[in-house]
Amino acid sequence: MDAEDMDFPTPDEPVESITPETLKERIDSGEDVTLLDSRMTSEYEEWKIDGPTVESVNVPYFEFLDDEIDEDVLDQIPDDREVTVLCAKGGSSEYVAGALAERGYDVNHLEGGMNGWAAIYEPHEVERYDGPGTLIQYQRPSSGCLGYLVYDGDEAALIDPLRAFTDRYLEDADELGVELKYAFDTHVHADHVSGIRALADEDVEGVVPEAAVDRGITYDDEMTVASDGDTFPVGDATVEAVYTPGHTSGMTSYLIGGSMLATGDGLFVESVARPDLEEGDEGAEDAARLLYDSLQNRILTLDDDVLVGGAHFSDAAEPAEDGTYTAPLGDLKEQMDALTMDESEFVELVLADMPPRPANYEDIIATNLGQNEVDDEEAFTLELGPNNCAASQESLAGD
Repeated sequence: MDAEDMDFPTPDEPVESITPETLKERIDSGEDVTLLDSRMTSEYEEWKIDGPTVESVNVPYFEFLDDEIDEDVLDQIPDDREVTVLCAKGGSSEYVAGALAERGYDVNHLEGGMNGWAAIYEPHEVERYDGPGTLIQYQRPSSGCLGYLVYDGDEAALIDPLRAFTDRYLEDADELGVELKYAFDTHVHADHVSGIRALADEDVEGVVPEAAVDRGITYDDEMTVASDGDTFPVGDATVEAVYTPGHTSGMTSYLIGGSMLATGDGLFVESVARPDLEEGDEGAEDAARLLYDSLQNRILTLDDDVLVGGAHFSDAAEPAEDGTYTAPLGDLKEQMDALTMDESEFVELVLADMPPRPANYEDIIATNLGQNEVDDEEAFTLELGPNNCAASQESLAGD
């Protein structure tokens, strides 16, 4: 039986809870944080809360079910500091924290568990954006997903929206006093369920790349199709489609206000795309060559001061001073060896050490193509975990 389906008794010892937002604030401030993750080890190893000041211990919940907890289990848990216990949804963590509190440990538990952590979605203004209007980068720390909101006058547009945060986008637009005019997808995502159709249901004009339609999108008749060079006005700002295949055959970047290129999964501030999620290992080499061409002839030809912002960030990424994962193109040229290699070196390097594919990526792709229908809860569950849409960061960055 899954731990979250079990009926755990209420602890005799009262246990305080901590919200995911408060935990995130503590980590961001550099505070030392100790976590006891009571999920199964396989879940923990795939996806956990991490950070330079985070100490994380994994002891599965079943180790705490007996009245007499083994001493070797207790020895793994620090008793000289506060410990935050967490699980998948918050079901078992309160019980485990209570069992420890009864034994004198200083503990609390994380509300909502990792699901609550996955519900954090933070806006950060891209301060170096110097195009018309204002540009916001949305960040989902649990998976490293990034999205963008540009607004000028009374109009706004989203790039790479997540279905889980459809209501959040509408509320933010209402608070800003703007109307969401467009919602763009850069490509058929493999790590999260796109929010473009949910927003279209709210009278937002959905825009999908022309080449992504060729991949088999079933709802293209409900969308506007963007071809290379097409422009979309947002107040005095313009969003221009720049076709940059490689990660997928339909990958399209969007140049916002002439100042920042939202590159989707083509180029990140710490890495480049992995090329194997559409055609698998057998098609990865050809896709890597296509990616090389897009980088060299479509992206790196832009001015060095154009900002780059991807659809994801990893633990290897360093935020800019404004807290966003954006960087001038010229800086990336200097820092990332992969951008200065010849084609054969690039292909060999990108294919050499790719991380595991995103969890449930085949189901997520089918959902984003419109071939698989899931409800909101199923969609949220599908995308839990790391995104893994980049090639290995360790081998791509410069010294």
